[in-house]
Amino acid sequence: MSSEGRGGARIGVLVPFTNTNLEPDMMMMRPPGTTLHFHRLGNYDADKIPATEQMAGLGASDISEDLRLICGVRPDAVLYGCTSATLTHSADFDKDLAARINAHSNALSLTAASCLIEALNALDITRVGFASPYVGEINRLAIRFLESHQITTVECADIGRELGNYGQGELSPDEVAELACRADHPEAKALVLSCTDMRSVEVLDRIESRTGKAVITSNQAMMFCLMRALGLRYHDNCPGQLFDLLKN
Repeated sequence: MSSEGRGGARIGVLVPFTNTNLEPDMMMMRPPGTTLHFHRLGNYDADKIPATEQMAGLGASDISEDLRLICGVRPDAVLYGCTSATLTHSADFDKDLAARINAHSNALSLTAASCLIEALNALDITRVGFASPYVGEINRLAIRFLESHQITTVECADIGRELGNYGQGELSPDEVAELACRADHPEAKALVLSCTDMRSVEVLDRIESRTGKAVITSNQAMMFCLMRALGLRYHDNCPGQLFDLLKN
């Protein structure tokens, strides 16, 4: 029995401990030859609604021990896999967190929030529809975060009810697709689906086909930015128009 070579990049991923969808998404999109190494982040209460205070607290929590452990695999890159943990702060906070991870790991450092921005910039998109499973205040902070990067949100859709930490990941792909389409608007040039625990990647191609617009999700954007930064080749499990930029 033959096995795939493992001589490629080692990718460390920091993931909130209740998240059930980031890992399978990243495994699905993993470039051949690379390996993924996940470490779960605590520092929040799984039984509380992930509102602004909780998610901002996660972003500001001490992750020095988490970084020490993930650095045991000597990663070439470390991904910070929670979008709302830095969207609830600011662009400067997000950049500072990435810089601190880089200084500790000596590896390429990417955050989910910054990857959304980089992906939109790569497609030259400045007007978007935004959808997430977040509570309203986090959505407002997310829109402000996008605005700080000269990206205007022309429509915003949320799930319409408060979801717990597990509820976000339990939304079905069909529910995610309907949520995304509610964020569509004639002036939106792309749709942003924010949340690393939302099952967006599975229905990304379906949403693009239905709306005729590029769809950018947190997990897809992280993988795109990782592949572009490390010069990794496009492969067939890369969904969406965004990855077309890597085909050449």
